[in-house]
Amino acid sequence: MTLIQHLVKKGIINKEKAGTLEYEAKTSGKNEEEVILKSGIINQEALFDIKAENLNIPLKKVVAEDIPLKVLELIPEDSAKYYQMIPIFKKENLLEVGMVYPEELKAQEALKFWSRQGKFKYKIFLITPTTFNNLLKQYKTLRKEVGRALEELETELKSKKGDLLPIRGPEVERMVEEAPVTKVVAVILRHAVDGSASDIHIEPTRKDLRIRFRLDGILHSSIFLPLKIHPAVVARIKILTNLKIDETRVPQDGRFSAKINERNIDFRVSTFPTTLGEKVVLRVLDPKEGLKTFEDLGLEGRNLEVVKKGMKKSYGLILVTGPTGSGKTTTLYIILNSLNKEGSNIVTLEDPVEYFMEGINQSQIRPEIGYNFAQGLRHILRQDPDIIMVGEIRDEESAALVTHAALTGHIVLSTLHTTNALGAIPRLIDLKVAPFLIPSSLSLVLAQRLVRRLCPDCKKKVKPKDRIKNLILKEINSLPESIKRTIQIPKPLQVYQAVGCKKCKNEGYLGRIAIFEVLEMTDSLAEIILKEPSEAAILKEAQKQEMITMRQDGILKVLDGVTSVEEALRVIEQK
Repeated sequence: MTLIQHLVKKGIINKEKAGTLEYEAKTSGKNEEEVILKSGIINQEALFDIKAENLNIPLKKVVAEDIPLKVLELIPEDSAKYYQMIPIFKKENLLEVGMVYPEELKAQEALKFWSRQGKFKYKIFLITPTTFNNLLKQYKTLRKEVGRALEELETELKSKKGDLLPIRGPEVERMVEEAPVTKVVAVILRHAVDGSASDIHIEPTRKDLRIRFRLDGILHSSIFLPLKIHPAVVARIKILTNLKIDETRVPQDGRFSAKINERNIDFRVSTFPTTLGEKVVLRVLDPKEGLKTFEDLGLEGRNLEVVKKGMKKSYGLILVTGPTGSGKTTTLYIILNSLNKEGSNIVTLEDPVEYFMEGINQSQIRPEIGYNFAQGLRHILRQDPDIIMVGEIRDEESAALVTHAALTGHIVLSTLHTTNALGAIPRLIDLKVAPFLIPSSLSLVLAQRLVRRLCPDCKKKVKPKDRIKNLILKEINSLPESIKRTIQIPKPLQVYQAVGCKKCKNEGYLGRIAIFEVLEMTDSLAEIILKEPSEAAILKEAQKQEMITMRQDGILKVLDGVTSVEEALRVIEQK
């Protein structure tokens, strides 16, 4: 009995509908399952429950991480794809095999062939197409590649030591230069770059060594390694970074470059002693990812106009504010790149230098030898600069020097830790910058946060709930009139929702974009600073300037389908 006929028997469809589906399957060349699922009559899980009953083969749910690596090698990847079958478990001489189409004769013949070749017996289970696609990814995973290197390492250790350690002392130095540990670290770095991770966390736990990647701002556990190789992995990274291998009691920092997929990638390394051993964090610095355009960053419309206007001035301080990890440095680099002309002398003070830029004099501060932002700024002013970038205003001294540099005819770029653009002016006053100097020195303030972009391949239009709809309309109504006139609100109101697909690794999001608010210096704002520099007073002036708040910019990006309401609110409401 065919699957369509079984649906008729179950009373799920009538004979007329069955005839339509059978005709479509015959003329399109598609499987019955594909035609049925396309019609929307029944979902995948329910359909394969019925198929399992029809074939008298149990339906099995399998988690990809549960498949042993050696088991996968019993059926080649190309064959697994072609026949849509995959080995899932092996006990002694019996192999369990998951199949999407166990009824197909060609697949059965192929399985018999591998059974003879591998000298094993097999038991067939039915799996859904979704389960199969998830399992197929295991053929090319970080876990598999690292697993092979670990097998090499364990074989080597057994042959030389008779046991599996843990690795300690002088043994560490020998091990880190040998192929297996080098390969483990290389594979971790490559997977981070291939997956567009911004950071790699290598951290010991009580049971194992956990490797996590930060993707679009969120940490994901990627693999767990045996705890015994932790010293060797950390030592290998220290060797690459020229750090002290035998110093595990205090934090160390450094950087190294590696060629990955024909691209030169920089890695900024930080080690940190914990009660369970050293934790290592590597920031992945891909020059191609770093130097984007204003539009890529999410700066557009009124915000972009104000920034470009501020950049055209011959002097003045441009401040970028926001919490750690909000993309402030990237914004500064994009502004620097736009100002980078043959006739300008650009000098930077950074901690650390994240991206190397042609034509710009970049300097790394070193507080441990007394070379801090304040000292560096004093020397920069003797270098005949036109444009100065100071990585961060950290204290009263650096705030005073930055203000002085802006007043004496230089364009100065820097960052400050405040939650919004309005808070930058009170913060400068807290750092003992005299209020009467701020209007003459400060050109504009950008505040920003990063939100995840919806995956363009799988995002889905939905009708928002009343609460969300009211929130969106409230923010739109509070926009400046000139901005409001340019917005077309769809009727009925629709927004996009994250779904998840192969391209975005089932996250529903792919990459990040910034939401902004930009405050510029005006005569009215100058008066407020001299009389009453409170956030409330500055807010009134910002509204007169028709400033778009980060919240409003987030909602505008929601309406444009760039991000979801949930993601925008998650980021905006962070303190």
